Amino acid sequence: MWDENDREQVITLTSDEGGERLDVFLARSLEGMTRSRIQKLIRDKRVQVNCSFQRQSCVLNRGDLVEVSLPPPQETGIVAEHLPLDIIYEDSNILVINKPRGMVVHPAPGHLRGTLVNALLHYCNDLSGIGGELRPGIVHRLDKDTSGVLVVAKHDRAHLELSRQLQERTATREYLVLVWGTPEKKEFEVYAPVARHPRHRKKMAVVEGGREARTGFKLLAVPGRASLLRARLGTGRTHQVRVHLSYLGYPVVGDEVYGGYRENLKRVQWKGQALHARRLTLDCPETGERLSFTAPLPREFKELMRWFRSQK
Repeated sequence: MWDENDREQVITLTSDEGGERLDVFLARSLEGMTRSRIQKLIRDKRVQVNCSFQRQSCVLNRGDLVEVSLPPPQETGIVAEHLPLDIIYEDSNILVINKPRGMVVHPAPGHLRGTLVNALLHYCNDLSGIGGELRPGIVHRLDKDTSGVLVVAKHDRAHLELSRQLQERTATREYLVLVWGTPEKKEFEVYAPVARHPRHRKKMAVVEGGREARTGFKLLAVPGRASLLRARLGTGRTHQVRVHLSYLGYPVVGDEVYGGYRENLKRVQWKGQALHARRLTLDCPETGERLSFTAPLPREFKELMRWFRSQK
């Protein structure tokens, strides 16, 4: 139950099958929340099972009624900044942005200003707070040097619905990526599990026993010693496209983390991975209408491709 007039909101859920832990059930049912936040809500006695407070390890029975009381989102101290936004689409539920290369999505140590969230806080006054912070609205993220389409939720119901679509893979994401070398096949799919690198904890890697990861690729053009590919996400793991391509031996051009940096890129002053989120397709959180949004390749990406062609 969502009451837009109350500062505190209550979510009512029913367990559809028995034998599942309370925290696991909520993590599966409330995709917009992290497991750690769910566990904190349980510890803070904001979760009831059949009108009784329980531990996170409580095993649910089929038909159990679970009520989650969300406290008002907390102020983050993030500064609103008047920064330019390339808005592709906007309605009462979502805001779709064409994020430029070099812009960080969310403030973090070393990037407290100039982020997309700083800009959003200036532009909107009613973004989603489902993540526990007041009005961040971010449903999914793009890396700093990845450009392209990104959707922002304007309220908590939209945030939860978009998170569900991403989780269940009914929302689709398509990228354009420039890689070193040329794959032998024009179309191919990669099924390779992704997890934290066993030694380099800031990196991801293809790891046996990792989380399922699937990406489909299509060869679009071969400008010189590089190839332009279309990548379609079957799953949404961290750095999935970059990790899969590095694993295949075709690292993303400019990707210093996964082996795609070459000294000759200094000639064109290119830094960071050549990756662009070209298209995002989803269902409107309110009406269910299928919506598709596209962001054109940035000028600097096109210039990089022209440079590769000139090096033949």
